[in-house]
Amino acid sequence: MLAIRLRRAGSKNRPFFRVVVTESRSARDGRFVEVLGHYNPRTKPETVDVDRDRLAHWLKAGARPSDSVRTLVDRMPPAPPAPPATETAAS
Repeated sequence: MLAIRLRRAGSKNRPFFRVVVTESRSARDGRFVEVLGHYNPRTKPETVDVDRDRLAHWLKAGARPSDSVRTLVDRMPPAPPAPPATETAAS
């Protein structure tokens, strides 16, 4: 079963996390399938950058987010609306 969870990076006392899709039985910092984004709790305000399209893809494929990832995604600001496509006249 696939899980979406945080993978710790950064040096001692300077945590930095990557949001990854991984097999649920693998270790916290073990193998992963894909990196979806990152989370930096040390910035003010904390930085969360997750590819929403890939997150939706993996959720649809059956991956289950951890409690921490679910909370982070819920706190993310909504995605800005895509600009409308404009047609250009070729004359």
